[in-house]
Amino acid sequence: MAARGVGLLTRLPLHSQRRSRVQRSIPRHFSCPGTVAANFGSEEQPLDGSEDKIPKKRFSEVQKERREQAQRTVLIHCPNNINEKKFLKYLSQHGPINKHFFYESFGFYAVVEFCQKDSVNSLQSEAHTPNMSTESAIPFKSRFLNLKLKNLSNKIPEQLCAQTSNQSPPSSKKLFELLNYAESIDDQLHTLLKTFQLTEENVRLRHLTCSLIEDIAAAYFPGCVIRPFGSSVNTFGKLGCDLDMFLDLDEIRKPNVHKNAGNFLMEFQVKNVPSERIATQKILSVIGECLDNFGPGCVGVQKILNARCPLVRFSHQASGFQCDLTTNNSIALKSSELLYIYGSLDSRVRALVFSVRCWARAHSLTSSIPGAWITNFSLTVMVIFFLQRRSPPILPTLDSLKSLAELLLKEFFEYFGNFAFNKNSINIRQGREQNKPDSSPLHIQNPFETSLNISKNVSQSQLQKFVDLARDSAWILEQEDKGQPSPSSKQPWGLAALLLPPGTAYPSLSKKKKKLMSEKVKGLLASIKSSSTDISKGTHGKRAISTQA
Repeated sequence: MAARGVGLLTRLPLHSQRRSRVQRSIPRHFSCPGTVAANFGSEEQPLDGSEDKIPKKRFSEVQKERREQAQRTVLIHCPNNINEKKFLKYLSQHGPINKHFFYESFGFYAVVEFCQKDSVNSLQSEAHTPNMSTESAIPFKSRFLNLKLKNLSNKIPEQLCAQTSNQSPPSSKKLFELLNYAESIDDQLHTLLKTFQLTEENVRLRHLTCSLIEDIAAAYFPGCVIRPFGSSVNTFGKLGCDLDMFLDLDEIRKPNVHKNAGNFLMEFQVKNVPSERIATQKILSVIGECLDNFGPGCVGVQKILNARCPLVRFSHQASGFQCDLTTNNSIALKSSELLYIYGSLDSRVRALVFSVRCWARAHSLTSSIPGAWITNFSLTVMVIFFLQRRSPPILPTLDSLKSLAELLLKEFFEYFGNFAFNKNSINIRQGREQNKPDSSPLHIQNPFETSLNISKNVSQSQLQKFVDLARDSAWILEQEDKGQPSPSSKQPWGLAALLLPPGTAYPSLSKKKKKLMSEKVKGLLASIKSSSTDISKGTHGKRAISTQA
């Protein structure tokens, strides 16, 4: 499904910062073409000659490269006191090593990527199934291996031991220290992003985990692909987030158009079932059983087959990821690609999303447990919609975002603190509000399946809680104009204040304050709506941006 070409063509007015700050040196990529949008951001438009002119890779290219990396990679459970130099020398007997790192989960592990896939086969040929004294081992040749030291008597100097890569987010105490010592709210947003975003090592580990599960599924469906989607690949993932993946059988189902046997047509013998849903349930049931019985490191397997979207949930103990496996979820992959494109326009868009998500989690607006609350995906779409609807009603340019980070966070809360949720729905496909087609408290249109509401689960009480907290947070940020506490006072301010429970950093808002704030925001929204009408008509020679298909 292709969308019309989009470019950043409108420059927003610059706003001065309340606090001085050190200029950041952040790599920026102006263009990010993707397969969802044929020409989305395909034209590079450097603003002042200082922008990085190398466009980021397409989403499909990145996923293909990650999958190929994972296929050349092994996961090894190692002794804690392993000598890194000797370990790599031993593995190099099977071929040159491209990348490696160590981490701790339920044990000490190494992720090793060889330069050639044949090196993995060579290493596997040397490995053997362990002999168990009281239990019987199921002989399964995976790329998840166990390394034992033959001589345990030699002590290794601490400086020679392998150093681990951190795969966990910081503690709340450490986060608040970092936020309080930032120089501005802009710095706080980027500190939060840098602290919580997925590391290169964590991304590699996620793709490797999918590849290991693919090895198991391929025993039943040769040629299948396990594809990660959601936060693991859309650049909005947070350290510790779940790993969503789906079993892609489309490549198996495609007819081979290159072979022509004249009047003959060869087909596989298959079993038939009444519906696609039943086929999905049967496939996931078998894969779930296989993971439970034969999958190394796969524990707590649950087959949730009667859900709207049937899935298998399990923990991959070695990586530490909670995993959800579905089948043929191509729409979810397209949604991931769409967010990847938006996130690639500029890192500050991601900083805003991370901050809003952390604010929502701090106030229990979101949860890792399914329920009536708002999901992270819905929140991200709301941020994108807000950026489309602000004046001008498009995602801001790179230069503008540098100065607008603080302003955007406050405006986001003001905008949705006074949004007419009772009658309007959110449509990022067209970047506009529209009448709600049903009585759901919160209606956010799925950008690819437009008849679906991605926030149908949200209850009225949870939506009202979101609105109240948004208004309070806008007021808190409004108070920042009156001055920042000194770092020595250790008083939370800015983003740090937003992450505290209500009333901790500031007294609860009185009805009078809320009313004054509401009147101010209503005036702001009226101004936005009136200017939006002119802009949508293409005034001042500027083109409006559309994401319509």
